Amino acid sequence: MEHNMIIEALKFMVLGMGVVFSFLIIMIFVLKGQATFLSKYFPAKEKQPPSKPQAPQASATSDSAKVAAIIAAVQHHKNLKG
Repeated sequence: MEHNMIIEALKFMVLGMGVVFSFLIIMIFVLKGQATFLSKYFPAKEKQPPSKPQAPQASATSDSAKVAAIIAAVQHHKNLKG
C-alpha cells in the first residue's frame, strides 16, 4: 500500500516538474520571438553625441560644493553629540 503511494507521489512530482519545465521552454521561445518582432518593426533609436562637450568647470564647482556640504553636516552632527 505504501509502495503504491510513493510511486503515485513520484508520478505527480515528475508531471509537475515536466509542466513547469515545458512552460519555461515555451516562454523562452515566445520572448525571443517577441524580441525579434520588436527589433524588426520598432528599431532602437541611435543615441546622438552631444553637440557641445560639457565644461569640466561646472562639475568641479558642483563637487566642491558637495564636499563642503558634507563636511559642514559632519561637523554639525559632532557638535550636537558633544
